[in-house]
Amino acid sequence: MAGAGRVELTLLGQTLTVRTEAEPEYVRTLARYLEERVATLTRTGIRDPLAALTLAALDITDELFRAREDHARETGDVGTRLGALVDILERIAPAPPPPRP
Repeated sequence: MAGAGRVELTLLGQTLTVRTEAEPEYVRTLARYLEERVATLTRTGIRDPLAALTLAALDITDELFRAREDHARETGDVGTRLGALVDILERIAPAPPPPRP
């Protein structure tokens, strides 16, 4: 989308207009996901919408941080393995011939 657009959505009974550069359907998908998480919490007995929204936000933030940590660990593992492969190749590959004068 070129430039920022506006997306109107309803979250917990409140109509909001969000200014964003993201695709409208993507923003609506995010809002639906958040509402589903809040609904899950309200089924556990949390009745205050603000408390449910806050807990859902904390839970989603926890997911994000854990995913970032996993990604960093996996990326580091790949780097370590590539370094080990380079070491092996350097040991078994013939040395290049000396440069000609």
